[in-house]
Amino acid sequence: MNETGGHEDFGFEARMRELLAEDAYTISPSPAPYPAIRQRGLAERRRRVALAGAVLATLAAVPVGAYAVAGGSGGRGSDTAATKPSASVPGGTAANPGTTGGTTTGSTGGPAAGGGASGPARPATDGQLLDGITFTQAADGLAACLKAEGGTKARLGKARDYRIILAAKSTGDSNAPGDGFHVVGVKEQPAGFRVVCDIEGGVGSGISVSSSDANPANVGVVVPDANGGALYQQSYLDKGHWKLPFRWAAIGTVEPSVTKVTVSYGDAGPVAATLDHGWFVAAGMLDRQVTLAPHVKGYDGAGTLVYDSDTDSTYHRTLP
Repeated sequence: MNETGGHEDFGFEARMRELLAEDAYTISPSPAPYPAIRQRGLAERRRRVALAGAVLATLAAVPVGAYAVAGGSGGRGSDTAATKPSASVPGGTAANPGTTGGTTTGSTGGPAAGGGASGPARPATDGQLLDGITFTQAADGLAACLKAEGGTKARLGKARDYRIILAAKSTGDSNAPGDGFHVVGVKEQPAGFRVVCDIEGGVGSGISVSSSDANPANVGVVVPDANGGALYQQSYLDKGHWKLPFRWAAIGTVEPSVTKVTVSYGDAGPVAATLDHGWFVAAGMLDRQVTLAPHVKGYDGAGTLVYDSDTDSTYHRTLP
């Protein structure tokens, strides 16, 4: 390469460096449009605030009970949950069962309300507490009776397991001298389980236990208590010599289809029994001794006779 060629190349390269140096000072980025950027930011902030206010207003208008819940799996989308109306009992509460045809009926869903946490539940009507016996006296008597028998009959349970369906005066006889009162308590398990406690002077003097599992297989829709004779008769030893007047009572179980039960005893007319949570309870007074057991009849909602103890082969019509 000759000197001239080298000089010419050197001159070109130097010129290019000079031009590039000039461009480094000449070419510079345009200043940022600060006022425009600030104005845009303020507008965006106002838009977001307005949007948030609209969302809050919309949420405030939605009922509290309605809300969206994300679905548990990817393909389900969302489910809608809403509050349910509170349940109500038409026509009253468990503590105030309704009446049908003048006969009080209790709910079959469990014991009637009214008992304390450590005591039995109340009967369906106050009319099942007879002869001036208060519920407190009946409850205390039942508890005392169960306590006295608890050591030998563990399945009896506690007083709180029961509902009292009857409390009535008891007349002493040669087999069990001394007047007092009966308390009939029932519980749901086992089915048709009941106790009849005899109370004298606040002390349990005897107990009778029975349950539906002792009934024969061919029982009807009304089942008079097969072991309830102590409520309507005096001892065989006193046959012909009963103490009068005599408070009698009859109890038994009924099917839900039965809406009326009547009980006749002696010369008196039929007594309308109280229907209490699957039990019937009837009571009256005798002024003379009888030889036939109470006559029990049951009727359905149409008034049709569906049970008659006179045609029940399992019912003992004649007193011993």
